[in-house]
Order: sequence, then C-alpha cells, then structure tokens
Amino acid sequence: MKSFLIGLLLTTATLASADKYTIDTKGAHAFVQFKIQHLGYSWLYGRFDSFSGEFEFDENTPEQASITMTVETNSVNSNHTARDKHLRGEDFLNVSAHPTATFKSKSFTPAENGHGTMVGDLTINGVTNEETLNVEFVGGGKDPWGGYRLGYEATTEITLADYKIKKSLGPASETLFLTVSVEGIKQ
Repeated sequence: MKSFLIGLLLTTATLASADKYTIDTKGAHAFVQFKIQHLGYSWLYGRFDSFSGEFEFDENTPEQASITMTVETNSVNSNHTARDKHLRGEDFLNVSAHPTATFKSKSFTPAENGHGTMVGDLTINGVTNEETLNVEFVGGGKDPWGGYRLGYEATTEITLADYKIKKSLGPASETLFLTVSVEGIKQ
C-alpha cells in the first residue's frame, strides 16, 4: 500500500509539473487548415477561422503531452461564399446541429527532435473516431513580450464517410488532409 501511495504521489507531482500553454489565436499564430481533391482535378484548400485550445508539455516527460481543441464549424472558410454555405449545410458539417468539432488527445509517442505521434478522439458532425496525427516540433523559446512559446504542426488524413458526411464528389474526394499549426503561450 505504501509503495502504491508513493507511486501515486510521484505521478501526481509529475503531472502537476507539466507546463500549460494556451493556443495563440488572438495573435493569429495558429491555423486549422485542410485540403481535399475536387473531382480529382484540383485541390480545394480551406481553413477554420475560429477555434481555441490548450496543450500541456513537460520536456522531462514528453510522453505525457496532451492537447484539447474546439473548432467552431460555422467558421469554415474556403474563400468562396456559396461553397462555404454548402459546407455548413447538412451535406457536410451540419453546423446547425453540430456547431463545434473537437479533438482531445489520448496518448503521445515521442520521437527525435520533439516530433512524435499523437492519438486522440476527433469529433466532427456528432461522430467521434480515434485518429492518429503526425506531430512535428517547430520551435520554442522566449518571445519579445516576456513570455515563452512552443510551436507544433500536426497532420492527418481523415475519411469523410467515417464522420457521416453525406456528400461525395467521387473516390478522389473521399479523403481530407488536415493540418493543425499551433503556437502556444506558456501560462
């Protein structure tokens, strides 16, 4: 019993020592972007303009890194008003029923140079699936305003049908490539 309590206290102390970072959306130093093929002829690029999140990281225990993010689906922006209206509708994001998409990490497997693989639950259109993201450490250090920042970029591919997205533009347009770039400000 004594060793269990000591282990619990050490684990709690380790978790408590992780630094917390808020994703810098106010300074526009973070992006949620996507691309998908249009009919197999070209790439359609887009982004979400409104989102928030935070992550925790301790360089001594990188395997305990975690992130949570919430994206306002109504903020989808593909640089085309009529298309964005369609993307917000029932064929795609169904924003009236599901105004947010979320990601909550479950595990992180570190690799060299701060890179690694993150697994977590992604919820889009009211459907939650486990997804794997390739994470690349971009950099970190003191900022000009007296704070400290860390930056990462994560990429993954998702299958639209897995999230009950009804509209299909053919086999070349079934996979969406997602890129999330975050710069976090240490709290």
